[in-house]
Amino acid sequence: MAVREMFDSIAPRYDLLNRLLSAGRDIAWRRFAVKKLLTSRGGVYLDVATGTADVALEIVRQSPSCRVVGLDFAERMLDLAKNKTAGKPIDLVRSDALAMPFPDSTFHGSIVAYGVRNFPDRLQGLKEMARVVKPGGRVVVLEFSTPSGLLGDVYRLYFHHLLPRVGGLLSGNREAYSYLHHSVEAFSPPQTFCDMMVEAGLARIRSLPLTFGITMCYVGEKPWPIRT
Repeated sequence: MAVREMFDSIAPRYDLLNRLLSAGRDIAWRRFAVKKLLTSRGGVYLDVATGTADVALEIVRQSPSCRVVGLDFAERMLDLAKNKTAGKPIDLVRSDALAMPFPDSTFHGSIVAYGVRNFPDRLQGLKEMARVVKPGGRVVVLEFSTPSGLLGDVYRLYFHHLLPRVGGLLSGNREAYSYLHHSVEAFSPPQTFCDMMVEAGLARIRSLPLTFGITMCYVGEKPWPIRT
């Protein structure tokens, strides 16, 4: 799969480029999203498209009594994640986000950070994230967006020109960072994505803009079954 190969190829410089290309804001964005995910001090949480496990580590940092399962399809990403998570209550699983190997209602919440754009079927991915969460648990999606107005114009210039050059130079794969800006531009507008979360079976949807709308944090809850 082309996307899997792309992420495997940039894995060694992935963390460095995240810090550099977001000016360090990615740390704050993940911290915010994890705060929205956690509903209790304990529990078991799922980090989908975990990559090098930054979100999984943030969950444990905020709630040390939690356990986390990090799921990804990119082998080299998971190899790096293993080194970072050694000794932590984090289990890593290589699997497809569209067909997760977990029973229904396994986790207290699930989260995906900057991975949903890469799902071949976003609705199916959201349905899987909802399926494996217990009723009352949250599904959180952190994803890039495009600001409006003058900031949006500046942001598009950065995404079109500077980001592919710097990312390509440092990672050795300019195509991967060209893919990034194309995939962000093609991503659903916030209201459309919120509607998709509803279609996936989630309720009480919120879309929360971060850093002037450069990134969005979407939060939904799995409803309790209706008793008859």
